Amino acid sequence: MSVFKPKYISFDCYGTLIYFEMAPMAQKLFADRITEAQMPQFVKDFSAYRLDEVLGAWKPYQEVIRNAVTRLCIKWGIEYRDEDSVAIYNAVPTWGPHPDVVEPLKKVAAEIPLVILSNAMNEQIHSNVANLEAPFAHVYTAEQAQAYKPRLQAFEYMLDNLGCNPEDILHVSSSFRYDLMSAHDIGIKNKVWVNRGHEPANPFYGYTEIQDISGLPGVVGLE
Repeated sequence: MSVFKPKYISFDCYGTLIYFEMAPMAQKLFADRITEAQMPQFVKDFSAYRLDEVLGAWKPYQEVIRNAVTRLCIKWGIEYRDEDSVAIYNAVPTWGPHPDVVEPLKKVAAEIPLVILSNAMNEQIHSNVANLEAPFAHVYTAEQAQAYKPRLQAFEYMLDNLGCNPEDILHVSSSFRYDLMSAHDIGIKNKVWVNRGHEPANPFYGYTEIQDISGLPGVVGLE
């Protein structure tokens, strides 16, 4: 992708900007029921169930987590404890940014308005955004959109509220399945994949790859 100065840069929040601690939390909470050897697959299954839970009609994120954990425990034949789901949900607002995030965001925000589109509840995300230390022009949540990514409704909500077209923005994410595939489908041509090791590369979807957010200023011609 050549240098492109968009009207807005939109971001996925958890995983891309904020260190996503679902796997460490699962490893801690289920260590008494899942062996160390089993844990990698257990964590993958937890991720799969969370994705499956957000594909239908919107429901509060508490229910997404509770349903995913319930299904996970059934699959693995272990005891479900409601306190595990509560602990995971309550931890989300305490998570902070990846170490590469804050300064590059400040640099870009001085020139281009920043936007977040996140699979979050309104009550969760504001403390996470505050930890990013950079000014965001808009923060949109799944609760506001009444749809979670990867549903196109979430992206439509963002574009409608920004009053711009897909070709006007640059979307940044570390996830193909939640963000970049849907961004492609809705017509967002300018995309950045932050390769944090979550998923393998998929060049079909057309993006610029960066290893972390320190590479973003160069993408938009600020270096």
